[in-house]
Amino acid sequence: MDLIFKALSDPSRRKILDLLRKKDMSVSELQSHFNFTQASLSHHLDILKRAQLLTFERQGQFMIYSLNLSVFESVVKFLFNFFKE
Repeated sequence: MDLIFKALSDPSRRKILDLLRKKDMSVSELQSHFNFTQASLSHHLDILKRAQLLTFERQGQFMIYSLNLSVFESVVKFLFNFFKE
């Protein structure tokens, strides 16, 4: 859970998740929404992957990123139970 909260603490990573909420995207598609380098984007994606908030699939020469909804469900369940008590 610590990795998830670390990943969610950064506004750029939250923006990546919001973009992927709308549709699955490649790195180049994601890059068009940011003013930082591809190396920085790769770093943010790596943190999101380590937190298991993203899944990815190779399609030809591209990696297509998607939200891992099952992890989001776990986070919501944790938060619900946390505030319930």
